[in-house]
Amino acid sequence: MPVNILMPALSPTMEKGNLAKWLKKEGDKVKPGDVIAEIETDKATMEYEAIDEGTLAKIVVPEGTQDVPVRAVIAVLAEEGEDVKAAAAGAATSAPAPKAAPPAKPASAPAPPPMEERVSARPSPSMRSAPAVSEAAPARAAPQASAASVSQPGEGEGTRVARANRVFSSPLARRLAKEAGIDLARVQGSGPHGRVIARDVEAAKSGRGLAAPAAASPVGAAALTVQTPADEKIRALFEPGSYDAVAHDNIRKVIARRLVEAKLTIPHFYLTLECNIGKLVAAREEINAAAPKDKDGKPAYKISVNDFVIGVAVSIPGGLITPVVRQAEQKSLSVISNEMKDFAARARARKLAPHEYQGGTSAVSNLGMYGIKEFYAIINPPHATILSVGAGEERAIVRNGKIEAAHMMTVGLATDHRAVDGALGAMLLGAFKTLIENPVMMVV
Repeated sequence: MPVNILMPALSPTMEKGNLAKWLKKEGDKVKPGDVIAEIETDKATMEYEAIDEGTLAKIVVPEGTQDVPVRAVIAVLAEEGEDVKAAAAGAATSAPAPKAAPPAKPASAPAPPPMEERVSARPSPSMRSAPAVSEAAPARAAPQASAASVSQPGEGEGTRVARANRVFSSPLARRLAKEAGIDLARVQGSGPHGRVIARDVEAAKSGRGLAAPAAASPVGAAALTVQTPADEKIRALFEPGSYDAVAHDNIRKVIARRLVEAKLTIPHFYLTLECNIGKLVAAREEINAAAPKDKDGKPAYKISVNDFVIGVAVSIPGGLITPVVRQAEQKSLSVISNEMKDFAARARARKLAPHEYQGGTSAVSNLGMYGIKEFYAIINPPHATILSVGAGEERAIVRNGKIEAAHMMTVGLATDHRAVDGALGAMLLGAFKTLIENPVMMVV
């Protein structure tokens, strides 16, 4: 039976993707592990690997196509022994164009269930978290899911399609999970491409590597929408030819949607402190001066204030991305500095893997290099806090009844009041102030 290759959910926020490039042609042989296409997500350009063996019978969605819905058919694979021409002809007659998908049908007329379900290519591990994202935004995700299910060709004729919440796992891992009563969707896989293997299930039995169940959306949260004027009405306010219309890319669209949702659904409260960073600046200068140099005189590392703070959002064309520095408490400043530089370079090239920007608990936004004294950032779900760092500058302060100059920096903490109370937020910001004013305590 032909196997449908579907547009995967390669990041938790992905609802649509761009098919940047096909790396296989119609008629090419494909085996498991072959990279068949490049998919542009809302964060990066990702390679798409096959997990089935066969012949690429038909490319349904041509390369360069934008806004292809998740789970839409992008190609058809003929398995060994199958008639490639027949598989291609079936795809050509039944598959709709990607941008002409019919509207979602009502619940009373669902698409017939498939006889057998199987995914035909391997997405990134983040596909396992896609159902939680769709729960958080039912108003948008449900119609798209319905439209995707309507557009699946030949489901009643035995064509295999992907299950939306499919978890990639080994047979042994599935058996162990069933015996232990563990939901595989909550187990973090450590196998190739996030595959759940036996040792992951064993670790989950002791509570390690086990994600919390997805929380249901609060009542009424899905109804919070913002009505904006139509594009035509906005253009009518300006003289023709006085502006350039620039279309938003995927990452800007996702940022816009998520920030509106965050501001409407998260009860933010804000805390502010001023930190004396005189000792930190002095320590930074001493550390950089002592850095070993190579034969060309280039230092092995160059520490910045960001490296003391950690968790910086990287500005990229079209938006921001927040790489995650893991186990920072076990790393030296030089290691953190080089790691952040590597993250920033690959983020700007959109080459970060999903596990390198997912799973953080907080973030830091630093606009101090632009001379901004203080500001307050918007929390990026599922984070509970975000720290805003302003410019370090000399200011007049009063010490022991005398006015003197000091190197000061203003920081602000935006906090989700559902997760963090005011007193706890104050303690967190106070602990940050203690460490940043006395950097030697970071190594104690």
